[in-house]
Parts: sequence; structure tokens; C-alpha cells
Amino acid sequence: MLGAYLPIILLLVIAVCFGLGSVVFSSLIGQKKLSPVKLQPYECGCEPVGSAQERFSIKFYLIAMLFILFDIECVFLYPWAVLFKRLGVFGLMEMGVFVVILFVGYIYVWKKGALEWE
Repeated sequence: MLGAYLPIILLLVIAVCFGLGSVVFSSLIGQKKLSPVKLQPYECGCEPVGSAQERFSIKFYLIAMLFILFDIECVFLYPWAVLFKRLGVFGLMEMGVFVVILFVGYIYVWKKGALEWE
């Protein structure tokens, strides 16, 4: 029984040894010439401006969460569209209820002003 897993275990051991070997080998033969330029944080070639611990507005996180919420709902529409003919009228009614609930949530968020960026 264990023989069936032998190739997977062997591949895992080889992968771990390769990863560890690469890290150890590069640390042994790599150059260690540190300079002020190398010690700066890299930000797309631009000079770093301000502190890395800058506080963001809660609106940023709220918009991000709402985007994820409404974006994930689109994922549920795809399987329904694929099986639309097999689900029939029942599937259409269920998706209608789902879309109505989603639309009510969207209207609620809109009326609360959560989508307004100031």
C-alpha cells in the first residue's frame, strides 16, 4: 500500500532538497556587498516617500470588502448559466430571488453612502 505513494514522497523529498540546497548554495557563494542603495526598500524604482505605517481611511477597506462581496456573487451566476436549461423554471425563480437579494443589498449600501469616495 505504501508503495503507491513512493513516487509522490520521492518527488516531495527532491523538491525540499532542491529548495533548501538552492538557498544554502546561494548564501555560500553569493556576494555580500551591502550598500545604502541596496538596503532601501524597493518601490517600483521610485524613491520611497513617507512612512510605511501610513494609516488608510476605513473607506478604503469598506470599498474593498464590498467589491469582493459583489464580485464573488458573479461567480455564482456562472454555474447557474451553464445549467440553466436543466434547472428549468425552478432554477430561474431561485436565481431571481438571489439577484433580488443582491440588488437590495446593493441599494442599501448605496443609500448608506458606502460607495461615495471623499
